[in-house]
Parts: sequence; C-alpha cells; structure tokens
Amino acid sequence: MYIKYYFIAADVEDVHWWFRGRRAILKSAIDSFFQVTGQPKDIFEIGCGNGGNLPLLANYGKLFAVEMNDAALKRSASRGIAQIEKGYLPDSLPFDDKAFDLVAAFDVIEHIDDDLKSIQVIHARLNPNGLLVLTVPAYNMLWSPHDELSHHKRRYTSAQIISVIETAGFKVLYKSYFNTLLFPLAVLNILLSRIFKSYSCFALKLPPSIINSIFTSVFSFESRILSKFSLPFGMSIVVCAQRK
Repeated sequence: MYIKYYFIAADVEDVHWWFRGRRAILKSAIDSFFQVTGQPKDIFEIGCGNGGNLPLLANYGKLFAVEMNDAALKRSASRGIAQIEKGYLPDSLPFDDKAFDLVAAFDVIEHIDDDLKSIQVIHARLNPNGLLVLTVPAYNMLWSPHDELSHHKRRYTSAQIISVIETAGFKVLYKSYFNTLLFPLAVLNILLSRIFKSYSCFALKLPPSIINSIFTSVFSFESRILSKFSLPFGMSIVVCAQRK
C-alpha cells in the first residue's frame, strides 16, 4: 500500500492543494533564513519522492537528492534538475564527499526508527552554519490509517521534535505548526479514515477544481502568516535549524 501512495502522489502533487500549499510554506521558510549570494550553494533533499519539491529547491543552488524507492527515484530523475542517488537515513546516504549549505527533509524523519541518529547524520553533512529545513506530522492523537499506510513511526509535538533537533547539535532558528486554517476539516478527514479504511487513499485524490482552488488559496495564505509569526497548532510542524 505504501508503494501505491507513491503512484497516487505522482499523479497529483504538481496541482493538488496540499502539495501546492505546503510548497508555498516551505518557500517562505527557506527565504526567511537562506541567502542565495556569493558562491553557488549546494542543496540536498533527503527523501525526494517523485520530485515534487525539486523545482522549488533548484532555485537555491546546485541540487542533489536521495530516494529509496526505485520507481519514485526514476520519476524524480526524469525532471532533469538534480543529481539523484538511491539511499536512506541514517546509514546509507550518498554524496559522502560533499558538505551542503541547505538540507531539506520534508515529512521524512517520522518514517525512521532512529530519528536522533538521522538528524545527527544530517548535522554532519552540513557546512558550518548550514541550514536544515524539516517538516513532520503533528500530534500522536491524530494518528490515523494514513499514518499506518505511510509507514510512519510517530507524530510529534513541537517540543518533541525541537528536543531531538537540539540534541543533535542544531540551533533552532524558527519553528511553527502549519495547516492550521484547515485544521477542523483535517480532523474530520482523520475521523472518516478511521471509520472507512479505504478513505485514506481517497484523501490524496484530486478534488473538484473549484474546491482544489479554494483549499490551495487558504492553505497557501499561511505562508504569509508564517513569514511573521509562528502558529500555535496545526497538522504539521516546520523547523528551520542551523548547524552549530
């Protein structure tokens, strides 16, 4: 079922409201703490999936990526904008001869048994003062069949993920929950998925265009808020942290 999610996401992630809104939020977070000046920067996305975030990340420098699923790796490589190798955290990352200026790990750490070791490995692969931008799902109380089908190990509170990141040697620059404005609808979606198991896959299907457009606008609006404030709750957490 986890492989099926890759294929569903591949069909919709360039246009689906959730992916588009998250990319707007990620852009806002990166722009706030990452300066594209001077010498070219080396950027590394861990767990690039089908490559939906690669066009965004390519704006910040020379792009490298890693993905463990063969089919997803092939789709992401076909975009032709990053050097992509097979691998995974914490023990099999490629490009071990490089140090990066920015490492992105978007909804990756929750899949890994040893989250602390994984973030320590990321710390070791960053240049001094290099930036980590990370997202994870929020609140174990929101655990749903989607988490099980996605092979999640856990969800986090803000305090929990910050503790892991700081223990790994990072200085946290910014943290916030997000997907806050649509939080009530997201909770309803989780309740439906607990009742109707097949609903977990349905949630990733592209909704009618007018609904997709409205949800995209609402979710993307959070990027404007997050450039100035942190939000107190939401479905996910974003963290920007600097290697000390």
